[in-house]
Amino acid sequence: MGLPPYATTGQRIWYYAFRVICGLIFFFLIAPIVVVMPLSFNAEDFFTFTPEMLRLDPAGYSLKHYRDFFQTSDWQAAMWNSLKIAPMATLLSVGFGTLAAIGLSSEHVPFRRAIMAILISPMIVPLIISAAGMYFFYSRIGLQGTYLGVVLAHAALGIPFVIITVTATLVGFDRSLTRAAANMGADPVTTFFRVQMPLILPGVISGGLFAFITSFDEVVVVLFVGSAGQKTLPWQMFIGLREQISPTILAVATMLVAISIVLLTVVELLRRRSERLRGMSPG
Repeated sequence: MGLPPYATTGQRIWYYAFRVICGLIFFFLIAPIVVVMPLSFNAEDFFTFTPEMLRLDPAGYSLKHYRDFFQTSDWQAAMWNSLKIAPMATLLSVGFGTLAAIGLSSEHVPFRRAIMAILISPMIVPLIISAAGMYFFYSRIGLQGTYLGVVLAHAALGIPFVIITVTATLVGFDRSLTRAAANMGADPVTTFFRVQMPLILPGVISGGLFAFITSFDEVVVVLFVGSAGQKTLPWQMFIGLREQISPTILAVATMLVAISIVLLTVVELLRRRSERLRGMSPG
């Protein structure tokens, strides 16, 4: 909304100053990402802008780093490992997180605030502490270095996002609908899938997308609980920075940023749809 015609001079100054401050903060946050993208098209094996790139000479730009990603076996193996781990971790996060959010949304559950705090603690506890704890726990039960162990670890990191988004969706849920379905003879499972799930689906999908991004981009936990057979894409990027400085990392980073932008756009569209379903915004 624009300024009203009766706004004072101070209000007008703050109106424009606030937008300038927000713009500067936004630029500060995205500047590192914006720099990485053009560097991924560098025709040389450098991490800096070459004179040809600064002159916008076509000879200074190339897709060689993207070709290297798709033609190198280590990068491809890491990508397929990520694609095998992230979807399974997302399914577990969505299943457990949705059930937990529905259960904790009931006022009759004892100690639900304490349970909620425990379930979302992976978002609060430093990741290195969670990774070390998972390492010692998995090593005792035989899950250390296994595919199942990595999937369960990533699912534990994704569950808090699902719980938060589904809980936010349930705030505007009319529970009289479930009671009406029960009065009509529907069992709890039918009521959930036919009445409750369609209304909370935007929150479930949003939480699933956040869980997928968390699993796909995670590197600390997989370094602790994974093995060479579960080397994911972020792990391979970490190796590329530590052992061999390869500009292919810039191409991979650009692709991950593009994937994240697409998924976050879907999340925003789902959020707006959820608000329309709950009558919180105009259609």
